[in-house]
Amino acid sequence: MNRAIVWERPPAVLWERPLAANRAPGARIAIWRSLLRNGVMLAWAGAAVAAPLDDKQHLGVASCATGVCHGKLTPQADSNVWLNEYRIWSTDDRHARAYQTLLSDESKRMAAKLGLPSAHTADICLDCHADNVPAEQRGPKFQLSDGVGCEACHGGAELWIESHTDPAATHQDNLSRGMLATENIDVRAEVCLSCHLGTRDQFATHRIMGAGHPRLSFELEAYSANQPAHYQVDDDYRARKGAPSGFEVWRAGQVQSVRRYLDLMASDLFAPAGGELADFAFFDCHSCHHPMDDVRWSELRRRQGLEPGGLRLQDQHLFMLAAVAGVLAPDERERLRELQVALLRGGQQSVARARAAAAALNEWLAARDWTTRAVGREQVAAVRRAIVEMGARGELTDFAAAEQAFLGIESLTFFLGDHERLQRALDALFEAVQSDRDYDPDAARQAMQRLGREL
Repeated sequence: MNRAIVWERPPAVLWERPLAANRAPGARIAIWRSLLRNGVMLAWAGAAVAAPLDDKQHLGVASCATGVCHGKLTPQADSNVWLNEYRIWSTDDRHARAYQTLLSDESKRMAAKLGLPSAHTADICLDCHADNVPAEQRGPKFQLSDGVGCEACHGGAELWIESHTDPAATHQDNLSRGMLATENIDVRAEVCLSCHLGTRDQFATHRIMGAGHPRLSFELEAYSANQPAHYQVDDDYRARKGAPSGFEVWRAGQVQSVRRYLDLMASDLFAPAGGELADFAFFDCHSCHHPMDDVRWSELRRRQGLEPGGLRLQDQHLFMLAAVAGVLAPDERERLRELQVALLRGGQQSVARARAAAAALNEWLAARDWTTRAVGREQVAAVRRAIVEMGARGELTDFAAAEQAFLGIESLTFFLGDHERLQRALDALFEAVQSDRDYDPDAARQAMQRLGREL
C-alpha cells in the first residue's frame, strides 16, 4: 500500500492513500528544509552527534545531472549506487517542484496578504521551497529555481563532489568533507523537521498560516517510506551505512519532533522577549478551528485540568512517546504523563510557565535511554497495541493525535508484516482521519476499537 501525501492539497485533505499491492515510491510530501545551517547536537545510539555546519559551496543540481554522474536513464547494474538519482528526483520527487509552487496564484495571494513583493523572492518562503544558501555559497551552476535539490539534503558538495567518485573513498571520507549523514535517522529527522516543523531561524507562524499556508504535519517513517527511493538498502549499503528498522525510524521521528518543538518554545518564535502572548502556531489548530456545533471537549482534557475553550499546546507526538514508554519503561510512563499535563496547563497559564514546563520535559527526555534502545518484535507489537488502546479509550480524539496515531500504527504494521491481515481495519481508520474538515472523533474512536479487535 502506497501512502502518498498530497503536495498541493485542498486544505481539508491531509493525505492521499491509494490502495496498492505494496509501498511503491511516489509520495507527495509538502516541504522539506533546504539544509542544516547550524550545528545541532543530536542523540544517536546514546551518544551526542554534531550535525556539521554547512558552510560549503552548493554547486547546484546541474553538477550532479550528467550521464556520467547521477543523470543516467536507468540504474547502473555494476555500481553500488544507481546513478539515475537525478532522473528520479526531477521526474518523481515533488521537492524538485518546490520552487515552482511559489509561482502559483495561491502563493501570490499569500505573498500579497503578508506584504511581500513576491513569494519566490522572499526568504521566509525560499528557506523551505529552495536551497536558499547565502550568495557567497552559490556555485556557478547553482539555481534557486531548482527547488529542494541534492545539496539541500546532502550538504554543500564543494569538497566532496570529486572525491566521492573515487573507488577508494569511504563514506566516512565524504562525511568528513561536508556530506550530511542522512542515513543517521536522527540527522535525517533534523533535516526534515527543519521545514516540516521549523528552526529558530524559520517557522510557519500563525500569521503565515493565516495568509493561507497549510498546517504542517510530519511522521518520519511514513515520509521516508513514501519518498521516491533513489538508493537500495542491500548488503553493500548496510555495510557502509547501516539500516535502521522501521520502528527505529518511527521512534526517532517522534522523539525528535518533541525535542524540536520544545526547543522552539524556548526561542523568540514562541514569544518575543518579555512578551506575554505566544504565537498561536504552537497550539493545536483544531482546538479552535472546527465547526462551532462540533464540541470537541473530552473527558481526558477534563482530567488533565484544562479549561474548555482554552488554547491547547500540541501534544500529539507526546502520546506516541507515551506508548513507547509504556512498553519499554513502564515505571516512567506516569512521569511522562505528569510532564505532558504540566506543559498543557502551562500553555493555558502564561508564556513563562509554558517555557518552564517545556524545559523540564526536554531535560527529562534527553536523559532517557529507552528512546534509543534495541527492541524486539513483541515489544513493537505492544507499542502498536498501546496506541490502538489509547485511541479506543477516546484519548486520541483530537485530530492531530488521531492523525499521528494512524500514521504510527500503519508504519509499525508494515514493520511487523501483518498489513494484509489488517488492511480493512486500517482502511476504516484512514477514512476516519483523512480529512480535518470531515473529521468525526466518534468515528475515529470506533475505528480504533475495530482495529483493536482485529489485533
